[in-house]
Amino acid sequence: MAMTVHVDVVSADEEIFSGRVEFAVFPGEAGELGIMPRHTPLLTRIKPGTVRLKVPDEDRFEMVYVSGGMLEVQPHMITVLADTAIRAADLDEAKSLEAKRRAEEALANRKGEMDFASAEAELAQAIAQLQAIQKMKNAIH
Repeated sequence: MAMTVHVDVVSADEEIFSGRVEFAVFPGEAGELGIMPRHTPLLTRIKPGTVRLKVPDEDRFEMVYVSGGMLEVQPHMITVLADTAIRAADLDEAKSLEAKRRAEEALANRKGEMDFASAEAELAQAIAQLQAIQKMKNAIH
């Protein structure tokens, strides 16, 4: 039996995933972070993207989109605190494409610095959601 570590992925609204995994991959600010059981303690920010969780005895990854947040790693426990967390299977591609289009339009027609920062954040989240959808589609095929 493979070694496992407990993972909790929670948003401001609900717990999205709680269970044991063989390893996990998180969207770190400087690149992806692969975490195995008994990893050295770590506290870091994560950016919008896909959390991939390798559940024991399953050939696939459990995938969750996060809008960014905090990652805490302890040797036997990993916790993700995200403003928004959605199972990748529940993401709506049409809504994500529309959000991307609106954000790109706002960036092209920006009126103030605040509009620019907000549009840039929305664009990053829409792109991360679309990437999560694409990763899920690739995992199915």
